[in-house]
Amino acid sequence: MNSLPLALAWAALAAAALPLLLFLTNIRLFRRPCLCRDNPELLPVSVLIPARNEERSIAAAVQSVLASQQVTLELIVLDDASTDRTAEIVRSLAASDPRLRLETAPPLPAGWNGKQHACWHLASLATHPVFCFLDADVRLGPLALSRMLTELHPDSTGMVTGFPRQQTETWLEWLLLPLIHFILLGFLPLVGERYTRRPGFAAGCGQFLLVRRSAYYTSGGHSAIRTTMHDGLLLPQLFRRHGIQTRLYDLSADASCRMYRNAAQVWSGLSKNATEGIAAPSRIGIFTLLLGLGQLLPLPLMLWALSAGNGRVYQLALTALSFGLIQRIASAVRFRQPMRSALLHPLGILVLLVLEWTALARKLLGRPARWKDRSYQPV
Repeated sequence: MNSLPLALAWAALAAAALPLLLFLTNIRLFRRPCLCRDNPELLPVSVLIPARNEERSIAAAVQSVLASQQVTLELIVLDDASTDRTAEIVRSLAASDPRLRLETAPPLPAGWNGKQHACWHLASLATHPVFCFLDADVRLGPLALSRMLTELHPDSTGMVTGFPRQQTETWLEWLLLPLIHFILLGFLPLVGERYTRRPGFAAGCGQFLLVRRSAYYTSGGHSAIRTTMHDGLLLPQLFRRHGIQTRLYDLSADASCRMYRNAAQVWSGLSKNATEGIAAPSRIGIFTLLLGLGQLLPLPLMLWALSAGNGRVYQLALTALSFGLIQRIASAVRFRQPMRSALLHPLGILVLLVLEWTALARKLLGRPARWKDRSYQPV
């Protein structure tokens, strides 16, 4: 009678051990970019910011870029049909710094995602041999650009990308956004990302993408993923399909980002590109199985074991639950994430899975995603 709970407990333990073991391996590879020590050979960079109704954040983003040290740069902000004071703010800042200029996006063509079109147009305006695509809600530290440029090794790397520290305030922000590191470091072997060019090992963050001009145009850049929402994942995959090496770094000490401001934005923002990530039909089943067994099942198993007086099942389930918590607490310390998010880890996983399945259902029903006051059909 107790054989099924015991089998489930062993399965939960195995499913919880896998991401923890991978995390312990990955955490050594997921490092901060090297410090540039006044390297005169760093290439000049065009920092490219697409901006649509970003009056709340654009000034701080621009000022952080212009405060960059040890790097030659131009900064181009593309006003993408904003209806607020975005353009006015940038124009005012540009008056006092010739490195900054404001451009206006052409009308969005049919079949294009707004951000991909804005980035593709920005690339055509850039003059330097390196492009840095930067979201308007990112704040760079003074050495972030020079550190990442140092990692853009000649003739070997076409893209370096990194995850800034995610600033979280409202409840759904701090519950879900720290799971980015849990999924990344618990399920992607960074050995493959580091030492191969296989697209299956691609990873990236659309908030900060630093690319060589030549590699960008060889791959087709954003024009080759024009209908998609998730350039953080799909652009590194595209580069690798063209034999171009990409590298991923920890930018949590050198940049920060406040992606969303409330629960509605978190839900819309994460679900808009979910089906190009975990919620892809080819991935969602295995992720649900692994996350369900390893991160959700241990708690109800523990409660059952307590009521049934089954010490063996209880011990196995407790160990499985501890594995997930150990990983989350370590991430919270390393990446300066809210500890309450780590302690509520099973709840975060449950909400994440609901979000992913909801996004997939929306795609299957043909319902459009909506972001920045634009609607997009799921692809």
